[in-house]
Amino acid sequence: MTGSRPLEKVTSADVARLAGVSQSAVSRVFTPGASASPETAAKVRAAAERLGYRPNVLARAMITGRSRIIGLVVAYLENQFYPVALERLSSALQDRGYHILIFMAGNAAENVGQVLGELLDYQVDGIITASVAMTNDLTTRCQAAGIPVVMFNRGQNDPRLSEVTSDNRAGGRRVAEFLIAGGHGRIAHVMGWQGSSTGRDRAEGFREGMAAAGLEPFAMVDGEYSRERAAEVARAMCSEPERPDAIFVGNDHMAFAVIDELVHRMGLRVPEDVSIVGYDDVPMAGWGAYNLTTIRQPVEAMVDATVATLLGQIEGDSEPHHHRIDGPLVIRRSARLPEGYRP
Repeated sequence: MTGSRPLEKVTSADVARLAGVSQSAVSRVFTPGASASPETAAKVRAAAERLGYRPNVLARAMITGRSRIIGLVVAYLENQFYPVALERLSSALQDRGYHILIFMAGNAAENVGQVLGELLDYQVDGIITASVAMTNDLTTRCQAAGIPVVMFNRGQNDPRLSEVTSDNRAGGRRVAEFLIAGGHGRIAHVMGWQGSSTGRDRAEGFREGMAAAGLEPFAMVDGEYSRERAAEVARAMCSEPERPDAIFVGNDHMAFAVIDELVHRMGLRVPEDVSIVGYDDVPMAGWGAYNLTTIRQPVEAMVDATVATLLGQIEGDSEPHHHRIDGPLVIRRSARLPEGYRP
């Protein structure tokens, strides 16, 4: 009994021979952004289909120095905002001839370091971090490797890093102004994780809005971007003899948990007993069970700015960019409206 011979791998030279074109023409057809006539492209693709040829992306990366792969590092996906944002980031990059590798890292520095090390091994052209912190060492390593990093939905006090966020401070201030205009006087804030710029900036904007009206927050407690923690904080706030009449929650993910806790476990009414406002405007915010009034993160504008910044840096723009994009307050039925307000 004789063993079968392994099939020989089809090469670009085979495709060129069958299509009757040069090997460099085959390379141009399969290189995003390279020019080839429609006639040549049609002949090459037909030959490639017939032979079962697929271009070797990694080999081409070794020749050109470009992998056309973007590494995307995300802390968590429980919050609905991130699947929506990642889908749009992926589509926008693919439209420009790039592919993405997604890695989960959490917020621990050692996890982020390991993931970024793996991405550097893949010779990615650039990295987008979604709500992931960068240490000084990690930033230095990426800079030394010539790989640009753009932080998405997170800022950091490092002049070397580009970042794209909504205007979190303005959003927090807008929520305070809206709730005050609605006649609320005991306004609490279940803050986003205070280890993140988003949580701190939303809280700071909220404080500013309250102070401008001569009011103090009823309470401000870190909800840590956790459903369980947010529900626990809301129950503690609303179990006291004097409870808040409004709660600004640092993101929608926590706001849903707060509404569930107050309505289904404590028997309170939203907004009759307690008004709730969130931040993000994820798809579930519009569901009838929540009808959540919330600040909308301008995700399309954020994605556009992230992609433009990253690709600009890949092409040689060495200047870091900091984008703060304003988002509107989307008014639904989870918060009492200011008198005379008409949606």
